[in-house]
Amino acid sequence: MRLVDAEIRSHLQSEVVLVNQVAEYIIGSGGKRLRPSLVLLAGGTCGQISPRHHILAAVIEFIHTATLLHDDVVDESGMRRGQATANTLFGNAASVLVGDFIYSRAFQMMVGVQNIRILQILADATNIIAEGEVLQLLNCHDANVSEETYLKVIHYKTAKLFEAATRVGAMLCNASAKDEEAMSVYGTHLGAAFQLIDDVLDFSGDASEIGKNLGDDLAEGKPTLPLLYAMRHGSEAQAKQIRDAIEHGGLDSLDDIIAIVRNSAALDYVRGLARQEANAACTAISHFSDSNYKTALLQLASFSVDRTH
Repeated sequence: MRLVDAEIRSHLQSEVVLVNQVAEYIIGSGGKRLRPSLVLLAGGTCGQISPRHHILAAVIEFIHTATLLHDDVVDESGMRRGQATANTLFGNAASVLVGDFIYSRAFQMMVGVQNIRILQILADATNIIAEGEVLQLLNCHDANVSEETYLKVIHYKTAKLFEAATRVGAMLCNASAKDEEAMSVYGTHLGAAFQLIDDVLDFSGDASEIGKNLGDDLAEGKPTLPLLYAMRHGSEAQAKQIRDAIEHGGLDSLDDIIAIVRNSAALDYVRGLARQEANAACTAISHFSDSNYKTALLQLASFSVDRTH
């Protein structure tokens, strides 16, 4: 990961001072580096980690970072990872444009790897992530969103990049079609589990631990699964209160909504789904030979469900 960080910093250099300032702020503001680590862990499980793994791990982090910059503008977020968002400090225009710079730099790096199939996979993933973000935007303030549509959004906007990270990690080792697909399936399920728990933590976490304010999704009118479940299994009065909160956004009834969600079976239900996804991820890679890399992937699946941040 130190080598990946070196790749990240060497490719963020620009003659434009503001690009350097915003990029350094967002890259240096913490984060789990989970997605780039998946490139390395998949590579180590399937064979040998090479310098190209470090480059593509940095590419994956760049795609993720650009997405965060754009998301925070769209969501009007003020805090991420326990710090002020880039758009709060530098403005919306700077965040969007530097996000564009990081996206395009990622594609320059992809081309440099000179593997057309990897370029196709990452280009497709980036496009699907964008579709997921637009679909989520369309779903905002819509209390009639189905669980199926919710799951489609999280597979598009979150799980797809996890899947791309593990797939390219395997591909760089010239893994067999079976092993490449197994890594892809692992990444998809891990990403889904991760996002499900993110949505649980929006109602049950500690703001100082999760690095953002509780109820941020509710404030933006996002119909996440804990809300949808509590609305459909609560009393008529509770359902109406949740529906109004989704349709109108804001935090006026946040304490009441959090109490309704916590006192229902919603969080246990969503955690259960996340555990199913994590178990499916572990099953997908069960045939690989034992190694520290495989062990780390299995531990990540457990962490994705049990984490508090």
